[in-house]
Amino acid sequence: MAIRLNLPPITRGLLLLLIFQSLLSAAVHFQSPAEDLVIPYITLIPSMSLIYPWTLVTSTFVETNILSLAISVLTIWHGGRYLERAWTSREFAKFVAMVALVPNVYTFSTLVVMYAITGDVTWSLTPISGTTALQVALLTGLSQLLPTHTITLFRGILSLRLPRLPLLHLLLVTLLALLPIYTVAAPLLSLSGFLTAWAHLRFLRLPLPDLDSPGPLRGDASDAFALAQFFPEPARPAVEAAGDVLAKLGLAPKTPVVVASAGSNQGGGGGRGEGRGESRE
Repeated sequence: MAIRLNLPPITRGLLLLLIFQSLLSAAVHFQSPAEDLVIPYITLIPSMSLIYPWTLVTSTFVETNILSLAISVLTIWHGGRYLERAWTSREFAKFVAMVALVPNVYTFSTLVVMYAITGDVTWSLTPISGTTALQVALLTGLSQLLPTHTITLFRGILSLRLPRLPLLHLLLVTLLALLPIYTVAAPLLSLSGFLTAWAHLRFLRLPLPDLDSPGPLRGDASDAFALAQFFPEPARPAVEAAGDVLAKLGLAPKTPVVVASAGSNQGGGGGRGEGRGESRE
């Protein structure tokens, strides 16, 4: 009896890409078992991969050990399947492309700057790969859809709401980098993956049309998805104050953004759309 994988197309493709590239990386390491081997055409290496531009995206889907590969498969299988069905394949594909590219570019740039400052070649040879950014991005997306959902661990000893998980992911990855089990690239990917995912969903993603608005609304202006909600309560006033400062400086756009349409000047819908744009970060 054939096994049916009940997965939407983008999620299925991501899993196949992840498994294929991870196996390819493992095969190369098996043939050349040097401890410091780097593969610039599979993983993103700051000093070597400029001639392999596809690695800016595809290196996200390369894991170098069986444990991280298993975690990545489970994360994409469950998180990707849920989000793709909730958002449509097109919107999910745009989200994945954003959180694969931007964190890699940020991490690449940071390592290059650190190499330029210190002259330490270790920075320029640090491999950038793995689904770290995608993992925290999927957690952020799930936090938007299920802001009150609670995860219970250790038979009820520990309960966490979904919006707590992205920062917990960042703290865990940072700890593993300090041990060091992960490279310094991992916390950079986790931080930038979280911020990229949140900014995309907060300001850019196109939800279902709003018939009362002058045009389609981009973003999520709800208080439940404000950046401060991802932080513990004692830290929220500082995060909100920082958001207010950025907004006054014009560095933080208002949400949601109304996309102009042919009927944007008709009727009274414009007032309601503009009113929504006044929500505070």
